[in-house]
Amino acid sequence: MTSTALPMEAVLRRVTSTDSTPASSANISPLTSPRSSPSSTSLSSLASDDAAPPEKQVAEKKPLVDTYGNSFAIPDYTIGDIHRAIPKHCFERSAATGLYYVARDVACLATTFYLFNRFVTPENVPYTPARAGLWFLYSVVQGLFGTGIWVLAHECGHQSFSTSKVVNDTVGWFCHSALLVPYFSWKISHGKHHKATGHLERDMVFVPPTREAYASRRGQLLHQIDELTEETPIATAYHLISQQLGGWPMYLMTNVTGHNKHESQREGRGVGKHNGFGGGVNHFSPASPLYEAKDAKLIVLSDIGLLITSSILFWVGKKYGFANLFVWYFAPYLWVNHWLVAITFLQHTDPSLPHYTPTSWTYTRGAAATIDREFGFIGRQLFHGIIETHVLHHYVSTIPFYHADEASEAIKKVMGRHYRSDTKDGAVGFLKSMWKSMRMCQWVEPIEGATGEEAGVMFFRNRNGLGLPPAKLAKPATS
Repeated sequence: MTSTALPMEAVLRRVTSTDSTPASSANISPLTSPRSSPSSTSLSSLASDDAAPPEKQVAEKKPLVDTYGNSFAIPDYTIGDIHRAIPKHCFERSAATGLYYVARDVACLATTFYLFNRFVTPENVPYTPARAGLWFLYSVVQGLFGTGIWVLAHECGHQSFSTSKVVNDTVGWFCHSALLVPYFSWKISHGKHHKATGHLERDMVFVPPTREAYASRRGQLLHQIDELTEETPIATAYHLISQQLGGWPMYLMTNVTGHNKHESQREGRGVGKHNGFGGGVNHFSPASPLYEAKDAKLIVLSDIGLLITSSILFWVGKKYGFANLFVWYFAPYLWVNHWLVAITFLQHTDPSLPHYTPTSWTYTRGAAATIDREFGFIGRQLFHGIIETHVLHHYVSTIPFYHADEASEAIKKVMGRHYRSDTKDGAVGFLKSMWKSMRMCQWVEPIEGATGEEAGVMFFRNRNGLGLPPAKLAKPATS
């Protein structure tokens, strides 16, 4: 299957690295309009050679293009069009079906644990490196099954697990707490992410820095960005590994990658608070500006779930040894974190995706600014399709995963060329996209010369010479 999010107009790209490989693509746009009018970015000549001399012609409107150079146009469908296209049975939820998948995944975890503890022992595998390799395999496999449990709890948080809120929240609380995830705390912040996807001031996860913020973090002047030398592959690898290992706990503890505009919290709870350690923004405190006062008891209940799980883990460590506890639980836990961060990062970070300023953002546009990928058997069977059907998920998050493929096919007919997917090379392509996106998606800025609403549509740029170059800004005048 060919990708609809890969480079199309190679002539517009500066290719200085093999990290970004051209492939066929459809023109893509995430912009939506509640009106049924034609695209507001359609270009037409404002003057002709017959009407005026060349020097007096009015300049054409600057076209919107993504990081690859593919053209953007505002689609004319609405969220109502999306809902009407989906077959009604796709909205049906079954607690029995959901519980079956929970039981299946728990059984896989338990069976794997039993088999390895029963047979991968010094008596059966006396060669230590071989035994270590098998236990490493254990951590990988358990990480996959654990991620499946994580995704099912995510379904509970969206109320797509069953028609009963009590069933959803009970199953979600148990499953997420077992994985050291604060269920209600994350459910609330994740719901806000869905309400503000792609919004540069209100989104809750993987909000990219603007050109100004990126320059400020590195002590550079704005006009120097397009002159910066390429970031080394070692530096990229360091950033990628740090993100994959520590991204999830850092998000929970400091709201890293989330927006940092907490002063606007409607109850005033964000005054003087900021992301980072000691900033008062986290997923554990009822006073965090991520929540309202009415959420306090749910935040405490989430913390109680973590306390119970931590107590059980401490007891296991004391009884069976903390080295065993690390191998049995924390090594797979790190893999779960890795997959969670990788999936979320690649759902919202791609050279074909835009972000929006408050004046240009709408819910429909933000929901379309996501991308489907492909992870083969693991993605569809163990991760319950969360990678392959994410665009649909942002439009209608209450559709259960076992109906998501059919519903996705239905909305593609409405979205047309505005639907994004990158399925090239399957699971291998998914992993390669992590490196590509890390190299190509470093900050966002508007298209040079864009005006009006289009000036609030921001696209990724980078210092690695990949895709369209950053805008060239004039150096500040010196006295």
